[in-house]
Amino acid sequence: MSKQLAKKISNKSAKIAVVGLGYVGLPLAVSFAKKGFKVGVVDADIYGPSMPTMFDLVGERPNMIEIDGVSKIEPIESHGVKILSIGFFTDKENAVVWRGPMASKALIQMFNDAHWDKLDYLFVDLPPGTGDIHLSLIQSIPLDGVVIVSTPQEVALADARKGVGMFRLESVQVPVLGIIENMAYFVPPDAPEKRYDIFGTDGAKRLADALDVPFLGELPLMQTIREAGDAGRPAMLQGDSLAAAAFRLVLSNLLKQLGKNVE
Repeated sequence: MSKQLAKKISNKSAKIAVVGLGYVGLPLAVSFAKKGFKVGVVDADIYGPSMPTMFDLVGERPNMIEIDGVSKIEPIESHGVKILSIGFFTDKENAVVWRGPMASKALIQMFNDAHWDKLDYLFVDLPPGTGDIHLSLIQSIPLDGVVIVSTPQEVALADARKGVGMFRLESVQVPVLGIIENMAYFVPPDAPEKRYDIFGTDGAKRLADALDVPFLGELPLMQTIREAGDAGRPAMLQGDSLAAAAFRLVLSNLLKQLGKNVE
């Protein structure tokens, strides 16, 4: 990323889409908040919203507040992160079956009709792929950057490759800040010294090199990360664990791409 773009992002409230966020989202957003940044997250995975579970907010409902005579949705805060998810407005037991225009309208409302106040970074959790939700977001909300999350196997890398291509289209031109390899290797809970590359080796790293995109790091497939996400406890808060160390490295690399050298 150019120094000029890094300066532009570092001096304003930046909207960053993260495609394929999944279990990466919770610790990544909390990591930024722990560094002192004011952070918000929009769960734009309309068909499978996961943020209420991952932030331990299932059953919560945002309040409406009045700002300068206008009613606004107040995001719910957890671990220092402000969050809005379509999951806050729907019944957990019922699938959200919406067609493109209705889903897109709901997504735009979480940006325009919410009181985010002053943020340093607003992360947008997008599902993998290049569907209606992605295109509606790009057309309606000015994004400052995108991070692609992919597992190492070829099937997942194909989606990641398409995602990078979409954001690089002349009509889109959203800077790709980097690629994160999730589930890069498996660490058995009873043998933390062992590593198994069950989905292949360095798939996302090779893709990043081929596409001339920064590689932000790899995250292990660990039971503790899954448990932390399901229970709403960020892996970043697990002290000196392997999971926390992996997330810290990814965080450091992403901050550098954003023009921030924060220890």
